[in-house]
Amino acid sequence: MKEINVTGQKRTDLGKKASKTLRKEGLVPCNLYGLAEQDGKPAAMAFAVPMTELRKIIYTPHIYVINLVIDGESRTAILKEIQFHPVTDAVLHVDFLEVNDQKPITIGIPVKLTGLAQGVRDGGRMNLSIRKIEVKAPYQQIPEHLDIDVTALQIGKSIKVGQLNFEGLEIVTGKEVIVCSIKMTRAALSAAAQAQA
Repeated sequence: MKEINVTGQKRTDLGKKASKTLRKEGLVPCNLYGLAEQDGKPAAMAFAVPMTELRKIIYTPHIYVINLVIDGESRTAILKEIQFHPVTDAVLHVDFLEVNDQKPITIGIPVKLTGLAQGVRDGGRMNLSIRKIEVKAPYQQIPEHLDIDVTALQIGKSIKVGQLNFEGLEIVTGKEVIVCSIKMTRAALSAAAQAQA
């Protein structure tokens, strides 16, 4: 996984009014859910990050380990959740999750199909059903993407999550979920019909 640095500052004023003021200043309210616990739940640290800093981790297909530097104090985290404005798509709030070497994390990793499928060579069309697969592992073992070889895939066949296996990763996504399939196209249908005639 790629690493990236994000700098922010702690915020003491919490609530809607304070958050609105922050957004006007080009800052986004964030929470870091840490390893420290409060009443049995992960304790949250409230901070703010300039939108210019967040842009590089939000608008990208990559997943990152983020070195959060909040008021000079460094924490290692991953992006947990982003809230967008329903109309303007502006980023309203971001949640981060603190990670360490010992505790495994669950994260969605982008799927990357490799090879030219036999079914596509025969005139079928590749259909990618899910873009990410949820896995669980210590953060250092998490790859940037999951390579899935589709070379042998025929028309009408699919690859399900249950057929996949990645070393050092526990797959969390359901086994019956279809990752990709090859659909018959009209061109392939008519070619098959002509071959039989």
